[in-house]
Formats: sequence, structure tokens, C-alpha cells
Amino acid sequence: MSRVRRAPVRGRRLRADVLGLLFCAVMAFPVYWMLLTALRPPADVRATPPKLWPTGLTLDHFRRAMESETFWSSVRASALVGVGTVVVSLVIGVLAAYAVARFAFLGRRVFVLAILSVQMIPLAGLIIPIYLLLSEAGLTDSLVGVVLTYLVFMLPFTVWLLRGFIVSIPAELEEAAMVDGCTRAGAFRRVLLPLLAPGLVATSLYSLVQAWNEYVLAYVLLSSNEKQTVSIWLVTFQTSFGTDYGAMMAGATLTALPVVVFFLFVQRRVAAGLAAGAVKG
Repeated sequence: MSRVRRAPVRGRRLRADVLGLLFCAVMAFPVYWMLLTALRPPADVRATPPKLWPTGLTLDHFRRAMESETFWSSVRASALVGVGTVVVSLVIGVLAAYAVARFAFLGRRVFVLAILSVQMIPLAGLIIPIYLLLSEAGLTDSLVGVVLTYLVFMLPFTVWLLRGFIVSIPAELEEAAMVDGCTRAGAFRRVLLPLLAPGLVATSLYSLVQAWNEYVLAYVLLSSNEKQTVSIWLVTFQTSFGTDYGAMMAGATLTALPVVVFFLFVQRRVAAGLAAGAVKG
């Protein structure tokens, strides 16, 4: 009887494993195709029918992508925008999330509801108002204007996510520190922030990915070539004469590389942070 019962269980596990592998293969195929196109010879890029396996490898596409006029200026602009967005959103988001999680004040529920409501506003409906507002302030074609615009969309999610992390940390730990002589600010810095590290890493990764990959707002707000981000730089491989798919896929690989490297360094803290923040506050 035990053997008969184990057979259906093994069959279900086998089917689940097969479905999981198929799902992973479907999700990974675009990444594989991007890398394959970036590394295959130019003659194979437009081959008909397309070849699923490489017949030769070359780094010529990467060389042409990195030798383009605006590559390094685009990397510098994206780095400034990404780091600026992450730092400012974390500083403001931590303080706002701490206030919402620890203090009872009038309108707290309305504030949390407003945070979530901002995420429901479509980006396309705000492009023109944002552009007119920044134009009046003289911040169009400015990386500072782009960072401020990104904060409008990053801060609500940052506050909401960090609030969940802070709620999961017992307030008694801070109270014990204050009993031992710490001020509230000292307890926040010495007790809460170290415990909040996984949440800070998870939130910073989300903000970095969003700021690094965003295209529409950067395209509308930035007009100078030296200030354009890498997402706009990728479009330069698409001209009226055609699209250089090999160089474009090489550029896409280079664009994704910093985020992938950062994720590999912090993946353990990201997993811990997502699990810690998944609580009802």
C-alpha cells in the first residue's frame, strides 16, 4: 500500500518539476537570445531562419557599442540618476515610514491610503503636467529634475514597503534602549537601522532598477546628448537606415550588467528583506 501511495506523489512531483523547468526556460529565453545576438557574428544576426545555437562567437558588437560617442556619458548620467534616486528616497522614506509605523497621529490611515493611491496613477497621464512644472522651475534637461520626478513615483512605494519592515521589528527593542539611556534618535540609529538593513537593501534594489531602466520620462525631460541615460542611448542603434541588432543587444547586455552584479551581491539580504516585510501592519 505504501508503494501504491508513493507512486502518485512522485508523479505529481515530476509533473511539477517539468512545468517549473518549462516556465524557467520560457522566462530565460529572451535573456539567452539577447546574449546570443550580442555574441554571434554579424552574418548570423539576420540569418533566415534564425539559428538557435551559435556557430561562432565575437566581441565586435560590444566593441562598437562601447566606442559609440555617448556611451560613457550615458553611463555616468544613469549612475548619477540611479544613486541620487536611491539615496534620497531611502533617507526620506525611512523617516516617513518610521513616523507612520511608530506614531499615532491624525490622518495616518488617510496618509497610507494616499501612498497607495499614487501608485495607481498612470505615468502617461502625468508626463505633460510634470514637464510643464519642471519647465517653470527651470529643471528640464537637468538630471536633478529627473531625480525629483522619479522620487514622485519611488517615494510612495518606498514608504509603504519600509513601513512593513519597521512594523515587523518589535517596538520594545527601542523602548529598552531608551530605558538604558538612549534618546529616540539614538535608539533609531543604533537599534532599528541595523535590523532594518534587509529592508533597506530590498528597497534600494527596487529603486535602482526602476531609475536605471526608466525610459519615457528621461526621453521627455532630457534633450542634451551628454545627459541622456543608457535607456535612451540604446535607441541610437535604431536609425532610418535600419537597426543594428547586434550592437543593440550588446548595449542591452551592458545596461543590465550593473543591476545584475548589484543583485548578486545583495541577493541574500533581498530574500530576507522580502520575507520580513511581508507582514500585516
